[in-house]
Amino acid sequence: MRIFIYPGSFDPVTNGHLDIIERASKICDKLIVAVLVSHNKTPLFSMEERTDMLRRVIKECNCTNVEVECFSGLLVDFVKKKNANVIIKGLRAVSDFEYELQMALLNKNQSPEIETLFMMSSINYSFLSSSMVKEIARYNGDFKGLVPECIVEDIADKFGIKEPKGEL
Repeated sequence: MRIFIYPGSFDPVTNGHLDIIERASKICDKLIVAVLVSHNKTPLFSMEERTDMLRRVIKECNCTNVEVECFSGLLVDFVKKKNANVIIKGLRAVSDFEYELQMALLNKNQSPEIETLFMMSSINYSFLSSSMVKEIARYNGDFKGLVPECIVEDIADKFGIKEPKGEL
């Protein structure tokens, strides 16, 4: 069985993340979207909120071979625990590649049997990040087309927005 891990903070999940999830799920038997418990970042959404949003998004996109789990610690340890051997990383730009290459090489040094597969984001989402979504929402800008429809209200509620701007 080919089990892939797609790690990230997903704070919140964006349409760019969803694009990678849908595409990666087509090339493996099981994809585990692994939500990172980060000790270096203070997320806007709690772990429970992030995993709940991801589960709703995945249910709507009908990706039947995708699961959502949380993890902390070393990614390679989580990958081994799940009997996976491939880490999926989404890339938007050259700047992403430099950081992700370093991480992939570190992971390879720790566990040579684990491969990292880089997937370029769709051109439609190459500019998109969770940080940008939060910044737009913070000032009540139009973020509706940047995230899956089923989590628009979660983001609006977090920022106290009564009626989010924009069209879906």
